[in-house]
Amino acid sequence: MRIYDAFPSKYVQAADLQGREASVRIREVKLENIRGRKAPVLFFEGKTKGLVLNKTNASAIAILYSEETDAWTGKEITIYPTMVEFQGRMVQSIRVKGPKLRDVTKTAC
Repeated sequence: MRIYDAFPSKYVQAADLQGREASVRIREVKLENIRGRKAPVLFFEGKTKGLVLNKTNASAIAILYSEETDAWTGKEITIYPTMVEFQGRMVQSIRVKGPKLRDVTKTAC
């Protein structure tokens, strides 16, 4: 049993990616109550779990597509696990980047 399976979450976590990148298409962005505060959450086409956005990932998507989250609907991103420093220690995290080059090539031609 994967230990993370014992603690299910409605939000995607770095461990869910099992060390791999995933190309996803944004279905919608909703504000949800996360630990007592409102935070934007990305939901993807064909996926059940959402991705809670931190400032780093939200800024990366804004640079790619627009500061207006309504413009993100239907856009592709790649999510990937990485290690980041958080409160003085290294932890698993998810980061976002533009779609894979081969995906862009398909839509450009």
